Order: sequence, then C-alpha cells, then structure tokens
Amino acid sequence: MPRELKVGDKVSVTRQFTDQDVRIFADLSTDHNPVHLDEAFAATTQFKQRIVHGMLVGSMFSGLIGEELPGHGSIYMTQNLNFKAPVYLNTDVTATVEITSIREGKPIVTLKTTCTDKDGKVLIQGEAVMYVPWLKKA
Repeated sequence: MPRELKVGDKVSVTRQFTDQDVRIFADLSTDHNPVHLDEAFAATTQFKQRIVHGMLVGSMFSGLIGEELPGHGSIYMTQNLNFKAPVYLNTDVTATVEITSIREGKPIVTLKTTCTDKDGKVLIQGEAVMYVPWLKKA
C-alpha cells in the first residue's frame, strides 16, 4: 500500500528457528550440509552444535521488506549479506531493515539490513536496494 517513506524509517521482527524450520529449508534449498542437520557432525566443527542456514536467517529481510517496509509491490534489485556470527537453533534473532536513502527522481530505496541476537551482537549485516513502483505515484 503506497505511503510516505523517509530515511530513518525502520521495522524489526524477532523469531527463533526450530529443527523443523531448518529441515524444511534444507529440503527446499537442497542444502543438506550436516552442520545444519547432524548434531554429531556439528559437534566436531568450530560451532560445536548445529547452526541455522545463513540464507534462512537472511530470508527474514524478505518478509520485512515485502510486507512492511517499503511493503507490498516493492521488488528486490540487490541484497548483500555479510555473515558475522553463527545462528543456533531455538535462539532469538531480530532482523531489522532501515531506509538509508531514497533516490531522488526514481522509485529506488536503499535499506540497511541487520540481524542481531538478544544481546545485540551482529549476526548478519548487509544492504538491500529495492524498486518501489508506487513511490513515483505518491
């Protein structure tokens, strides 16, 4: 739904990823890396336990962007993600998107994308660029 957008607007969502979430994503993505699925294997890695697929965690941005900010009708142009720390199953992860620029004369919006844990530690950081067709009509 068209509405006014401004630099500094931001939205967040917090969730946990369960064993079922990870297994469904593994099947959908065909990424069956045992660090995500096998407790015994994961125990031998630097993580010492299973970790959530980074792209599954990063998908939280898609929900925020497509549903809330900028919202329905916006289309991804680019998204980059820097994975800073692992995400473990059943731990709180907060994804935040914040508008950092709106291109003058074009319906292009750039957003800072960040995932943090309950202590504020950055897990993923990046940037998204969105085409927002309804901006040119607003």
